[in-house]
Amino acid sequence: MSNIRLIVGREFNERVRKKSFIVTTILMPVLMVALMVAPALIMRYARGETKRIAVIDESGLVLPRLESGAEVLFEPTELPLAEARAQLGEHFGVLRIGADILSDPNDVALYANGSVPLVLEERIVGQIEEIIEQEKLRAYDIGNLQQILDEVRTSVTLSTFRNDEPESPARSSAVATFTGFGLGMVLYMFLLIYGAMVMQSVIEEKQSRVLEVIVSSVRPFDLMMGKILGVACVAVVQILLWGVLVGGVGTLVMPHLISADLMSGVEALHAGTADTVSAAAMAGMDPAAFQAVATALDFGYVAALFGWLLLFLVGGYLLYSAMFAAVGSSVDNMQDASQLQSLITMPVLIAFFVAISVMKDPNSQLAFWFSIIPFTSPVVMMARIPCGIPLWEILLSLGLLYLSFVAMVWVAAKIYRVGIFMYGKKPSLREMARWVRYR
Repeated sequence: MSNIRLIVGREFNERVRKKSFIVTTILMPVLMVALMVAPALIMRYARGETKRIAVIDESGLVLPRLESGAEVLFEPTELPLAEARAQLGEHFGVLRIGADILSDPNDVALYANGSVPLVLEERIVGQIEEIIEQEKLRAYDIGNLQQILDEVRTSVTLSTFRNDEPESPARSSAVATFTGFGLGMVLYMFLLIYGAMVMQSVIEEKQSRVLEVIVSSVRPFDLMMGKILGVACVAVVQILLWGVLVGGVGTLVMPHLISADLMSGVEALHAGTADTVSAAAMAGMDPAAFQAVATALDFGYVAALFGWLLLFLVGGYLLYSAMFAAVGSSVDNMQDASQLQSLITMPVLIAFFVAISVMKDPNSQLAFWFSIIPFTSPVVMMARIPCGIPLWEILLSLGLLYLSFVAMVWVAAKIYRVGIFMYGKKPSLREMARWVRYR
């Protein structure tokens, strides 16, 4: 154990003291927030120049009701289609609407002078569809039709509660689903990044022949376990630092971003003295958006998710890093390792795709079994936990995961003690299986 502690300390200090560790630890939360916010900002501010579109409306029904905006400007033209296409080169394009548009809604064509953005096409089609629908409704000659439609239009907000958890507040399925998918993606990234880090460390030391010196004083098993646990400590420290950074920033920033009415509504919802709709009305927000904010401010719920994340992160890392260490010890360079590495990464990729299917049904048989199988359980189970699954499933998954790690360490140690002394040849899977049987 003293040798293992020495190796753990060396691996930990070597990585934590690097500038790259400090930079990634500080910047990663910022980067993750930026990746979530950037698409919305880009869609909001990355607007091109206003596109002028000449309109030939043979029906006389659509053009007067087309609405121009910052992105598109509709301009009438009296020119025939052929002349408009030839002469109006300064326009983005020419939109022709057929005379019998009500009975033939496909008689619409846009002749553009360049590639047509999908957003522009959808906007034009959406406006024309709405105009045609209004004209068809008007043909029924119903008085106050628009007022009737406005009064009939209804928005329903569904609050979901658990019979098996009487004290639990209402949860949004959409918020739980996307939270689970985000946590599953975090596990997916960490398993591959930190597992590959162990493999790369073994290969570098094997190439420099440092391992031959080290194993003269340390057993190969101790060396492998020291590397695995050392990098595990780095991963745990980084996760904890991110948790502290996010929690600290949230504690400092949230009071300035959240109004008193919103906080009152959230507190009432958490206390069970108000339902989602009434609490959202108190805060003046859409119920769906209010539910997302209330979930983010439920610190007990967030802390529980963070705890499960750590347990599955450590268990999944220990399982996969043992396999990565075995692969690293059996080859001489990263090129040879890439082929064997694909066999290890395949279950993680499968788990990621299953996690996507969890968004549809977290309680399906597919989701259940892949969250129990140790090679896929870290990613899939973390995608299911926010949806509120039974505790025994989580504990069973954790137990099998850590038992599998013990078995995998035994197998990996057998390969590791032989592979670190093999040079100049990439072993086959059959040869590695034979190494496991060596005494």
